[in-house]
Amino acid sequence: MSDSQTNGNGQAVDPQAAAAGAAQIQVLAQYVKDLSFENPGAPMTLQGQKPALEVGVDVQARGLGVDQYEVQIRIRADAKSGTQTVFVCEVVYAGVFMLRNISAENIQPVLLIECPRQLFPFARRVMADVTRDGGFPPLMLDPIDFMSLYRAQMAQQKSQTATA
Repeated sequence: MSDSQTNGNGQAVDPQAAAAGAAQIQVLAQYVKDLSFENPGAPMTLQGQKPALEVGVDVQARGLGVDQYEVQIRIRADAKSGTQTVFVCEVVYAGVFMLRNISAENIQPVLLIECPRQLFPFARRVMADVTRDGGFPPLMLDPIDFMSLYRAQMAQQKSQTATA
């Protein structure tokens, strides 16, 4: 019998780190929460044209219980050729995280920067698979700087509070 403990993902937990109060982020689950793909002009839009692509990203987090949080990444891609919609793809990819030994002032940045950073590769793969299955080249999203996204969101909230 082994004396080692696991964290639920099959990874060994360092008892000294846990005892010392080291910050811990554990992914308990991850899943596609919502998925939509529209290909309104098919088959005419499958002719190999290069549409203009607009991508939007939003990150949300909510508490689920003691030390547990759900984090969602919403990615929407709109492809248009002139005024005609070529395709619209939207995915909401989420994960449940357990956060331990993280100070109250650091919870929000962890939820809106580190957690989405861990989820993004999976959401990216879903977008690529769906667009490929829709008859288009796979949409390979560039990595997202969630820290810059977070800072912009905080600056926007600060300016809204100042004007209110």
